[in-house]
Amino acid sequence: MQRGFNENIEYNGKVYHVQTEDSGVKRPVITTIVLKGGAIIASKRTSYADISKFDKLDEVVRDLMKEQHDNMIEDLKNGRFDK
Repeated sequence: MQRGFNENIEYNGKVYHVQTEDSGVKRPVITTIVLKGGAIIASKRTSYADISKFDKLDEVVRDLMKEQHDNMIEDLKNGRFDK
């Protein structure tokens, strides 16, 4: 299981929290959530069961986590979660 990513992002004068975590090889899923005021406003889950036998899985999962995390931040900054 990989250590996750946690960041506070300011957007439009408000602070959002973006959190990404790995559930581990027994449940190979990467989950990213975006929170505003403690409420989840967006989430994304990606299974990596199809690559769980890869060599250097830790490195691959870490890269996937970072990519998903960064994409959710980009979506936030581009207004995708505005209401």
